[in-house]
Amino acid sequence: MPDDFAGRIDDTRLTDALSERYLAYALSTIMSRSLPDVRDGLKPVHRRLIYAMHLLKLDPGAGFKKCARVVGDVIGKYHPHGDAAVYEALVRLAQDFAARYPLIEGQGNFGNIDGDNAAAMRYTESRLTKVAAALLQGIDEDAVDFRPTYDGEESEPVVLPGAFPNLLANGSSGIAVGMATSIPPHNAAEICAAALLLIKKPDCSVAELLVHMRGPDFPTGGEIVEDQATIQQAYETGRGSLRTRARWVQEPGKNGTWTIVITEIPYQVGKSRLIEQIAELLNDKKLPLLADIRDESTETIRIVIEPKSRVVEPEMLMASLFKATALESRFSLNMNVLDAQRSPRVMGLRDLLRAWLDHRHDILQRRAANRLAAIAKRLEILAGYLAVFLNLDEVIRIIREEDEPKPALIRHFTLTDNQAEAVLNMRLRSLRRLEEMEIRREHDQLTVEQNKLNALLDSEPARWKAIAGEIETIRKNFAEPRRTSIAAAPSLVEIATEAFVEREPLTLVLSEKGWIRAFKGHLPTDSEQKFKEGDRLKLFRHCQTTDRLAVLATNGRIYTLRAADLPRGRGDGQAIRLLIDLGNEDDIVAIFIPQDERRYLLINTAGRGFIVAGSELAAEKRTGKQIMTLKPGEEVKLCVLVTGDHLAIIGENRKLLVTPIDQIPEMQRGAGVTLQKYKDGGVADAKIFTLAAGLTWKLGDKTRTEERLTDWVGPRAAAGRLPPNGFPKSGRFGSGEQDL
Repeated sequence: MPDDFAGRIDDTRLTDALSERYLAYALSTIMSRSLPDVRDGLKPVHRRLIYAMHLLKLDPGAGFKKCARVVGDVIGKYHPHGDAAVYEALVRLAQDFAARYPLIEGQGNFGNIDGDNAAAMRYTESRLTKVAAALLQGIDEDAVDFRPTYDGEESEPVVLPGAFPNLLANGSSGIAVGMATSIPPHNAAEICAAALLLIKKPDCSVAELLVHMRGPDFPTGGEIVEDQATIQQAYETGRGSLRTRARWVQEPGKNGTWTIVITEIPYQVGKSRLIEQIAELLNDKKLPLLADIRDESTETIRIVIEPKSRVVEPEMLMASLFKATALESRFSLNMNVLDAQRSPRVMGLRDLLRAWLDHRHDILQRRAANRLAAIAKRLEILAGYLAVFLNLDEVIRIIREEDEPKPALIRHFTLTDNQAEAVLNMRLRSLRRLEEMEIRREHDQLTVEQNKLNALLDSEPARWKAIAGEIETIRKNFAEPRRTSIAAAPSLVEIATEAFVEREPLTLVLSEKGWIRAFKGHLPTDSEQKFKEGDRLKLFRHCQTTDRLAVLATNGRIYTLRAADLPRGRGDGQAIRLLIDLGNEDDIVAIFIPQDERRYLLINTAGRGFIVAGSELAAEKRTGKQIMTLKPGEEVKLCVLVTGDHLAIIGENRKLLVTPIDQIPEMQRGAGVTLQKYKDGGVADAKIFTLAAGLTWKLGDKTRTEERLTDWVGPRAAAGRLPPNGFPKSGRFGSGEQDL
């Protein structure tokens, strides 16, 4: 430490200090915690666990040891973190529902698929599995580099030899700083088949690899419902999303009844939480086709679902459950790993297999070189033995008479230092004649092995042939049938829930501040309603419980509400923004029951609009569907039912224009066309009517009809003229949203 270091204070900008420290933290999280190594598929904590258990000799054929002993060794020697975190990592490696090929064999309570925790580490025991033994194969043969541990007292492997394709076989997930990884598990035999193809045909495509490795193979089974193009794109780019579903069967009952039994659930979905979710939706009456659910699981999953009626189609019932619950979920594919240079990268399937094969090639060369060095050392010693066995009497004389026998042996027999040391350490029983024959046999065998290893290192095709043989052995040893089936994307099942909802009259009430509720029966339009202080009635509509309501908002989006789902009339109701994804800056323009055969005119504040068919005014998602495209500052203002041949539109400038309906285009969605031009302001009101019957408006309690409209009839996008005498000063025709 420099003399002037102690007590010195350096001025540093706070932003520089924060960025420097946060960058160090981010790099530590990415490289030493959250992302797996592409070569062995392990994160540091998992690698340290397996290596510590290897040093404890907890091999597959050995006995079990307390997990507390394993965790103690790991945190004491290799992993300076909390014991709870290390034990949780150990437990996950032993759970057959979490890992496709467990690396640790547990004895005791290691948790279950319901989400129950494992017993404390002092009660459970563990040892390595054959999969972990394959990952460690060659660890003591200079196959990988070692580095000092955090305290410098021990050493740990940088990466394991990884004879087993662990990254793809068991997958990995983790969240780092600014990046994450999510790799699904796969079938080991299929991975090996794809790797063998890549060895045979290095330029093969991902599509060819997917012929052998069809897709994820989850430990909990289930099925993947995606088309082949989606799967291929995900594996080509390393990013994607795959839809997974539970597996179910229909079981017949008495008198024509039936139940559905779920035997497998999607990966990483807790069974107990799944059943709780379905029960909550059932209590909230959001699953109208479902009567009951019960859990009859033992060691295998058996979730029994009873339909509301035996006339319900099983496919329709399951479609409603897939749509509303975690029985269908999506697995995000994000194959972000640390490459051989310890840099984070998102790799496709071909790159992942290539990295693993290159690692195995490097391991093969290092193990062969290590073995050659050991053979050379042994051959040197055997050559020394053979040299002295020809004259054992002279060796004995030198050892008995010479004060320094080692230099004398070296001079007399022309030995190396190692050979002389080996001769001096030779046991007397080795001096028999039979031992000489054994030494010659061993020498010949080692010479043959040395020649083979030299030939292997000199020939790249021979090395890849040897690697292919190793992979074929792994394939045979760990071959298992697929648990997860892969099917094409299912056809859309129409869930006709209205057929199972009792048809009852309702009255919908919406307040100005967006509180919605429904009352039983059709209340009179003049019935008194109570609202929160400062709030008042905005909309009043009669409907049926089986109706689907179209909600048009000022943002140009259309939303769909099921009348049966509306909160009933107790209290102030519920904010409509909780039922649909409507922003606080947006408002409701109209709520009505769209009819496929009818047409509706949408008009925005700038006086642009178009006609849309009623069949287009439906949305399946809470986020709705964009119908009208708006420019900045514009909003949807009016929705008018098309029931005539002319449009009467009046602006805030009190200019009235009457234009033929056939000049207004019918569109599915878009920005529309200009209906009336304004210098200032925008549209005030609009009405569609039949020209021959005249234009009608309300003035107080009276109704007036103007039949002479020649002065106001003009082409679309004209400015218009001041309205006839007697037109309301409010600038509105008096027809409201109820006309829809």
